[in-house]
Amino acid sequence: MAKSDGGDELQLGLVEMQLAHARTGERAIIILEGRDAAGKDGTIKALTEHLSVRSTRVVALPKPNDREQGQWYLQRYIAHLPAAGELVIFNRSWYNRAGVEVVNGFSTREEQAQFLKDVPRFEAMLVESGIKLVKLWLDIDKAEQKKRLDDRATNPLKALKRSPLDAVAQDKWDDYTKARDAMLTATSSAVAPWICVKADHKKKAHKAVLRHVLRVLAPDEVAKMVPESDAEVLFVFEANALKDGRLEK
Repeated sequence: MAKSDGGDELQLGLVEMQLAHARTGERAIIILEGRDAAGKDGTIKALTEHLSVRSTRVVALPKPNDREQGQWYLQRYIAHLPAAGELVIFNRSWYNRAGVEVVNGFSTREEQAQFLKDVPRFEAMLVESGIKLVKLWLDIDKAEQKKRLDDRATNPLKALKRSPLDAVAQDKWDDYTKARDAMLTATSSAVAPWICVKADHKKKAHKAVLRHVLRVLAPDEVAKMVPESDAEVLFVFEANALKDGRLEK
């Protein structure tokens, strides 16, 4: 892989990464979270464009059924963890309990508090088992979200992206901000840090995400050829980011 930050070279790097994982049995998880219309689907498309469908799984679970509601909250996600050589991308994830469920009252405060206690330990177990875990929070400003939601509501090609929750995303902006801040603060850890991505500009965000994924998940001979992501677009979460303007309020 030539040393370059061009799109083709990054895509080639992802292919080389997956070939290496097939040889070594590496297991990897990418979690994609963010506000409604933050660009999760487009980011997944950029990540998976040339990857093997047999070794790459995108998981977007529906709301739990009656049986799953009687389980330990994290239990239904365990069945979707990667086997040897696999990459699993969660389009939203167990973090629904810290975001959508908090804002819309889909679970109790006690359940939400228990989740924030459980999830750092759960993720530490995943990492200790040898799974590589990347957690991405896509952040957009309120005006950009409105623009994207309006387009989604009127564009027939985006009908499948529509959700009943779209209608309240703007009205509950502040509630989502509060939930995001609590989630990032409680669940970003040394072994499973949150990586924040400013996603108002889709192409810049995609390039930053691809670079980061390669630098973290690819074998050394590939990773060392990839430049660091633009720090104004992608950064490791820290408490100061809640106050200094790097994350939207």
